[in-house]
Amino acid sequence: MSKVVVFGAGLVVRAHVRYLLDHGFDVTVASRTVGKAEAIVDGHPRGTPMAFDIAREPARLGEIVAAHDLAVSLLPWQYHPAVAESCVGHGKNMVTTSYVKDDMKALDGPAKAAGVMLLNELGVDPGIDHMTAMQVIHRVQAAGGTITTFQSYCGGLPAPEANDNPFGYKFSWSPRGVLLAGLNDASYRMNGADTEVPGVQLFDHIWSVPVEVQGRVVEFQGYPNRDSMPYTETYGIDPAQTMFRGTLRNPHWCAIMKQIARLGWLRTDELEGLDGATFADVTARLLGAGGTDDVKDVAANRLDLDPAGPEVSGMEWVGLFSDEPLPDAKAPVDILTARMLDTMSYTEGERDMLVLQHTFIAEYPDHREKIITTMVDFGIPGGDSSMNRTVGLPAAVTARFVLEGGFHQPGVVVPVMPELYEPVLEELGRLGITFTESVQQLPD
Repeated sequence: MSKVVVFGAGLVVRAHVRYLLDHGFDVTVASRTVGKAEAIVDGHPRGTPMAFDIAREPARLGEIVAAHDLAVSLLPWQYHPAVAESCVGHGKNMVTTSYVKDDMKALDGPAKAAGVMLLNELGVDPGIDHMTAMQVIHRVQAAGGTITTFQSYCGGLPAPEANDNPFGYKFSWSPRGVLLAGLNDASYRMNGADTEVPGVQLFDHIWSVPVEVQGRVVEFQGYPNRDSMPYTETYGIDPAQTMFRGTLRNPHWCAIMKQIARLGWLRTDELEGLDGATFADVTARLLGAGGTDDVKDVAANRLDLDPAGPEVSGMEWVGLFSDEPLPDAKAPVDILTARMLDTMSYTEGERDMLVLQHTFIAEYPDHREKIITTMVDFGIPGGDSSMNRTVGLPAAVTARFVLEGGFHQPGVVVPVMPELYEPVLEELGRLGITFTESVQQLPD
């Protein structure tokens, strides 16, 4: 029986591991916190929890990889290259859910030489988004059409009944990653015009995105997600007039997070002298305000905001002006992460929701059409979250497919070829992760 090692035991690992166990694979879950690995394995006879800290025990990595048939890295993205390099050295295939970065790209040649697959971008975004996009694009191209517009939005959000805070958001994956994503530079093409967006201006580029959820149209907000431009080549649709990949949020998230970033609460440097300090103290320090000043009023004045508006109200609700003691952290973003985990986590019985929507304009010799594909997936109260399922299961299905000999393409690979995405999407559909599609004829 094939043996898989899964590095990481975070919020999106459980569904992945259970799928592999249910399909007869031996699975080792290697985690810095072995208790988390034990909870995920949950006593399964083919599951093995393992204590492993890649940052402190790099010498053990090769030993662990060599003892398994395939490695899955669900660690923070910065550790993927180390796992990948070890896989290349030991002739083992690898699966991750993260974006391909330059240090991963650099392993393409060595991986090809070793006959090793480094399969990346196999979560939901990136992952399911690529696969469902390519399914439509290839269909249009096979029928003699050309994609001139591609817009895609994805967001993990509270289900409507759980959307009960000013941010319109709750955390179903790494809070720190969510917050720091608000500082990412972005680029996109819209109606033939290329736009570069510095991270500090990310939340100034917002669009209304209507999506049907549970029989009614919900107006979400969308903003750019990293660099969209390489995907014209990846998807084979260059020179499309519009190429835009964005993130979905409920109203007010962008407005509040913009001001939080302006205050300095997303800084990653550690502050000194925080013993006995409160959230209001940190906010005052970031503002350069005096200790006797009303921090809320100073923040509203400095940011030129209405003190009763949604931005200030949201910051007040999350506690940035409060006299509550700080958690055990020193960097502003880490303090904020801990606070948001306390105030914006899902409670028992609540569901999350994953929304993914693509819009295509396809031109054929004799007509034009708009194609919209939509996935609205809900978590299972008391079971797996939608984020857990939609991130973890594509990687698990791909791992199974590879181990069973269904796909082999050495090098750094993303899921844009039909021989990979077709069987993966078919299996995801069997697991309840499905899309609806509408096609509208457009005037010439």
